[in-house]
Amino acid sequence: MRRADHHPSRRAFLDVTGALVATGLAAGCTADAARPGRAGPAATGAARVPARGRHQAGVTLPQPAQHHLLAVVADLGAGVAPGPLLAELGTAIAALTSGKDPRLLGLEPGDLTVTVGVGPRLVRAAGASLPGARDLPRFSRERIAPHARGGDLLLQICASDAPVVPVAAAALLHQAGDRVRERWRQSGHRGADVPVGEGLAAPRNLLGFIDGIVGPHTAAEQRRDLWLAGPPAVAGGTIAVVRRMELDLPRFAALPVARQEAVFGRRRDSGVPLSGGPAAAGPELGAKTPDGRYLVPVDAHARRAHATVVGVGLMLRRSYSIDEPAPGLLFISFQNDLRTFTATLAHMDVSDALLPFTTTTASATFLILPGFDRGHPLGSGLFGRSPSG
Repeated sequence: MRRADHHPSRRAFLDVTGALVATGLAAGCTADAARPGRAGPAATGAARVPARGRHQAGVTLPQPAQHHLLAVVADLGAGVAPGPLLAELGTAIAALTSGKDPRLLGLEPGDLTVTVGVGPRLVRAAGASLPGARDLPRFSRERIAPHARGGDLLLQICASDAPVVPVAAAALLHQAGDRVRERWRQSGHRGADVPVGEGLAAPRNLLGFIDGIVGPHTAAEQRRDLWLAGPPAVAGGTIAVVRRMELDLPRFAALPVARQEAVFGRRRDSGVPLSGGPAAAGPELGAKTPDGRYLVPVDAHARRAHATVVGVGLMLRRSYSIDEPAPGLLFISFQNDLRTFTATLAHMDVSDALLPFTTTTASATFLILPGFDRGHPLGSGLFGRSPSG
């Protein structure tokens, strides 16, 4: 695999991977074993998640999401046909997640998932009117280098056992070889899951607030707002937005807790909306104090990003905290209409109290391909069948 000059060589990456396996650590891992009630060895016993099916794993399955992630964004080389490459990757993913690929180096895959997306350039080549053919517009509070904007290929690799993630990534990048050139990568981790009611749980982000409470959680909501229904080539897929953000932790931490809660529109300890009621129920945006002030402030994130206020569907978020290149967040959202994200962020850009604490340093959107099986290789609906599947 060819990489940009600022990335290490594959040999160096594999050397590092070997060292990580030997020590039981991985980029982006956290000391989950030290958290009360979370034993380290339990992660290795996580149930396997089938790679094949109507939808790719790593979006709604498993639930809750794994604690470790590596996102790799790359471009295809000139003249590389996406169909055969994607079919090969699908075969490799099935072997890795089933524990049959020797490149796992003897590690148990556990709940390893690999989710593959293709960027707008490749989608447009298959059909200019297809979902996923549009690029993300530019927004405020961005400081994005050219190599960190856009891309042809997304590999989202997640697992509960930290060393599995870079080892699986090395296997997939070895499979792709010189047909792809890496743009950027980001490791991330999620904290302990906090119950928020209605059978749902979500982790805290680096700002101390529970992240990802709202989303299309029921099957009906997911049919409406998450999964693409057509055309047939993309049915069962979804649209992903990937954004890496730096967070101004010292400035946010200097705020009184009440002011932090006003920024989000929720209680920091429980995730309960400032308007009251259970966390999972969402805020009552019309609720006011006796003197006429909104309980959820007009610039609170919970109001500015609320789907009914913006007039869009729900987005499913699988966000991860990051330590490098600076403390922040890898925000990943899934929705069946890119406007769900773009209209929401445009509405937030006007007056969301959370945005001044963020700076986006990488951004891309991808069509998450429909699921695959032995008779229908990964990407075959969009780019044609290949004997490699």
